[in-house]
Amino acid sequence: MIVDKLIKSVICLILGGGRGTRLYPLTKDRSKSAVPIGGKYRMIDIPVSNSLNSGLNRILILTQFNSASLNQHINRTYRFDHFHEGFVDILAAEQTEDHLGWHQGTADAVRWNMKHITRFHDVQYALILGGDQIYAMDFRDLIKTHIENNADLTMAAIPVTRQQAPRFGILQVKGNQIVHFVEKPKDENQLDVLTISEEVRSRFENLHPQKTHLASMGIYLFNLKILQDELDLGGQDFGLDIIPRAIKNRRVCFFPFDDYWEDVGTIQSFHASNLDFVEAFPRFDFYKHRIYTNARQLPPAKIFGCLLDRVYASEGCILDRIKATRSIIGIRAIVREGTTIEDSILMGADFYDEQTDSEAIRQGLIPLGIGKNCIIKNAIIDKNARLGDNVRLVNKEGLKYADGDYYSIRDGIIVIPKNTIVPSNTVI
Repeated sequence: MIVDKLIKSVICLILGGGRGTRLYPLTKDRSKSAVPIGGKYRMIDIPVSNSLNSGLNRILILTQFNSASLNQHINRTYRFDHFHEGFVDILAAEQTEDHLGWHQGTADAVRWNMKHITRFHDVQYALILGGDQIYAMDFRDLIKTHIENNADLTMAAIPVTRQQAPRFGILQVKGNQIVHFVEKPKDENQLDVLTISEEVRSRFENLHPQKTHLASMGIYLFNLKILQDELDLGGQDFGLDIIPRAIKNRRVCFFPFDDYWEDVGTIQSFHASNLDFVEAFPRFDFYKHRIYTNARQLPPAKIFGCLLDRVYASEGCILDRIKATRSIIGIRAIVREGTTIEDSILMGADFYDEQTDSEAIRQGLIPLGIGKNCIIKNAIIDKNARLGDNVRLVNKEGLKYADGDYYSIRDGIIVIPKNTIVPSNTVI
């Protein structure tokens, strides 16, 4: 009951301004938070939905890099009625008389937006979330833990293996309190010191023996006054500057989380996370978790004589006598006769062609979507791509990294950028 009352005093700040260089070329024309996932969603839909499902309906999304498509998605998707006190609003980076530059890090982004945050006089807590993670969490549990521990700051933490630890900020915990924090530790001696104690292990049910370290999830619940004071002391980034200093001077506690969580930071992790959605028992299940997105007025998928196994076929797609295995086929995707798709993600399209296929071909154009008799394996095809007939995306040379006229290869995965036209008979 206490938590339900406190919900109204929490504001959610979602960091959606990341450039996402490791997700290039998916982030060539959009921010990382705007990258499509699961056939019909965007990355930003995950933290926004977690917040709304937790009863938190005052949400600010901080943007900066390539923010147009993200802004458009938010404005189309999250509309409350005139009598609703909640909101999902964009706080775009802006230059002012006091601040003529751009945000230099996660903490800097929050610092220069504090004037917009503090205008809500009843706000006592700030929940800071990343805009590029896949997970389901009831933030009411986090808030309850924060209040019970009388914390200044509470950080959500997840167990990871020793091999995974150098990718994350690693915590050392005594009792309920975080006493040490190292961002991406590489030194073996450091890793030995940061191993989870038996007392902390007991907080998790059936914790796998190989999970030996606690990693920060980038989810922070601050008392608002503490957040203001820490930002006033300087520092550009939460993980590098604010958190280590706060641990020395504040009561910083941890919230244990041992469910599925994926920080989608690379093409490889993006590809693997999406393909896991189509498994019989996925680690993150869109059929179990209520995730909101843009309610498009599209017809159902239309499927003719196809062989499909472990496939998401999104609304508005048209599949004509194709074979697809362990793949995601996005909204408005058109895949033509004889094409084979394996372990791939087709993001679909933002529109349908006005002319028919035959009209386009007579004009010497390649129709929107995937042509006839193509082979697509271990690939990501971004929105509005046009592939001619007999295109083969198979990474025939087995390259890990490469860039060409129509493609990029990252982690061995072929990526066809948004709006790309791939001529017929191309082999990559």
